[in-house]
Amino acid sequence: MVRINLLPHREQKRQARQRQFVSLAVGLAILGIAIVGLGHVVIAARIDNQNNRNNLLKTEIAKLDEQIKEIDRLRDQTQALLARKQVVETLQANRTEAVHLLDQLVRQLPDGVYLRTVRQNGARVTLIGYAQSNARVSTLMRNIESSPWLGSPELVEIRSVAVDKQKVNEFTLAMQVKRAAAAGDAKPGTMPPGKAPPGKAPPKSASSSAKDGPA
Repeated sequence: MVRINLLPHREQKRQARQRQFVSLAVGLAILGIAIVGLGHVVIAARIDNQNNRNNLLKTEIAKLDEQIKEIDRLRDQTQALLARKQVVETLQANRTEAVHLLDQLVRQLPDGVYLRTVRQNGARVTLIGYAQSNARVSTLMRNIESSPWLGSPELVEIRSVAVDKQKVNEFTLAMQVKRAAAAGDAKPGTMPPGKAPPGKAPPKSASSSAKDGPA
């Protein structure tokens, strides 16, 4: 039996173009889905990689924080040790200074002058004592001025008082300790003016917070 195609020629072409369009659209859709899927995979891989890097950075930052804390702790310990060292050095310096101060007071104290109190506040030293005359106090001030460890004598007060029924001059004298003076500057064998020469009666020695009466 012979089949006769009754569809027009143009209709056949139109249907063919539609089939081609549908095939192309399906292909493009599949390609788009593949591209989107591939992009998703790539982006997910990059996100995972970045997350791994972030986690690594967090771990390293945590380690650095611990190291910084350890450094701070060591720095605090170092500062504490330095502070203790400074305190020890200051105490040693003050002890040496006190020894030189007493030594200089013994050397510079003329006959006829007796100390009752020695007070030190930093570099300032205050002497309270008795003198047989104003001239003895002047001699003491000159001796202090010439001392390598002492200086800047200042007579705060002097008055006449009676001690053991004897009339003496009670004086208050302030002076400064020369902290930068060298210990070798003092000449051990030198006696300041007003001191007794060798072979005579030794002078009274100065002592802190000691009460003495005139000879």
